[in-house]
Amino acid sequence: MNDQATPQVIDQDDRFAVIVDDARAGYTIYVDHEAADGTVERIFPHTKVQEEYAGQGLASVLVRGALEATIAAGARIVPVCPYVKGWIEKHPDFVSHVVAPTPTHLQLLR
Repeated sequence: MNDQATPQVIDQDDRFAVIVDDARAGYTIYVDHEAADGTVERIFPHTKVQEEYAGQGLASVLVRGALEATIAAGARIVPVCPYVKGWIEKHPDFVSHVVAPTPTHLQLLR
């Protein structure tokens, strides 16, 4: 990523994408699930940054943007993706919005 490129995180229906210079540099997939109490739980199973954009901090920008948008939408975060789980561990201010994955969540990913 050059100094002039400002990455943008956008919601593309079933994934958030990080865009750099009009190109999709990476994405994190999500699946929404309505919990028994009526709240939305957003399951994050997979995150990927294209090789040519690796090492530029874009995965962190992407996950932060996706999680902030999830919280703003009133949804809870269900981290299944190892990167998302690790990112949350390093950013404890997001922990209060997390729901631990259950067998029901994992079944929805099949």
